Amino acid sequence: MTEWLVTTLSVRYAGQVFFEEEIIMTLANEQKSERIDIRTSPSVKQLLQSAAQASHKNVSEFLLDAGLVAADQALADRQRFSLDDAHWAAFQQALDAPVRSHDRLKKLLTQPGLLDK
Repeated sequence: MTEWLVTTLSVRYAGQVFFEEEIIMTLANEQKSERIDIRTSPSVKQLLQSAAQASHKNVSEFLLDAGLVAADQALADRQRFSLDDAHWAAFQQALDAPVRSHDRLKKLLTQPGLLDK
């Protein structure tokens, strides 16, 4: 049996983003036993402290949350899964199927957005 390897693109759908946020929150809430030390300039430290305060977090929480989001985005293009022959054929069929018309999507892509006016 042939095993097909598929690499996903970093296209994100609303449902997927919420799921990823749940994973990030789970990771952030695990028991903390490791330490990460960084050095920075006073101006960068002040900026991070101000941003953390505006987010109602301490600097560690702010950096950890931002770091987890950045890690997720950096790895989004590197998600891989394998398919057997039957699932590969179904995957290829879905890719080759004609695009369905979605009026709301067509409207979204053809009308100017809020920032375009």
